[in-house]
Amino acid sequence: QVRLVESGGGLVQPGGSLRLSCAVSGSFFAIDTMGWYRQAPGRQRDLVATVSSGGRTSITESVKGRFTISIDNAKTTVYLQMNSLKPEDTAVYYCNAEIYPAPFRPRNNFWGEGTRVTGSS
Repeated sequence: QVRLVESGGGLVQPGGSLRLSCAVSGSFFAIDTMGWYRQAPGRQRDLVATVSSGGRTSITESVKGRFTISIDNAKTTVYLQMNSLKPEDTAVYYCNAEIYPAPFRPRNNFWGEGTRVTGSS
């Protein structure tokens, strides 16, 4: 069974930095894309950034220049480096992965349980 386990959230002052990690474990054929979403209180879950297994990245406009997404050489752990954090970055951050269970099978979508990032004043 595939699992996504996030880590790295916490309390941070404005202007501070955090690094989130998400590790994929379990049995599967290949990972296509991994990404981070966030959900602020009372808001919908929004896309933050994605990275393909080939290393192509996409960052949402509101965090460009502050957040960076990357993937490790094994292509099973994705990172979100968050710098110059603002109070509006406060949210639960969710890891997402689109994974091929076997050759020639369609991708399945998986979510982590989320890690909370809280900006303090």
